[in-house]
Amino acid sequence: MSDNIKPIAPEKAQQILETAIRERLGDDWQDEDSGWAVITSHAYMARLNRGRINVDFYVDLLGNVTVETKEISPAQDSGRLVAWLLLLLSLAIAFLLARIAGLL
Repeated sequence: MSDNIKPIAPEKAQQILETAIRERLGDDWQDEDSGWAVITSHAYMARLNRGRINVDFYVDLLGNVTVETKEISPAQDSGRLVAWLLLLLSLAIAFLLARIAGLL
């Protein structure tokens, strides 16, 4: 590595990342009412999701920030569908067991 290029420390990258997120999504992005959920995050990257939108924040080793906004992936979409199906199936099974036990 050249002496002219000094990579930033993870702590500095985390600060830059947090600032970029606040600038893009607002100071209250972490509030439950904002709808933003952190999908994955580390010192140099974060993926946030709200509804059908993913916003990816990347900090390179020099401290430059890249922001990408995309629709959710087909894997995320099918994962949501599977989660809903499992929830409905478990509710149906619980209802059936309660019915069999004579509680309903």
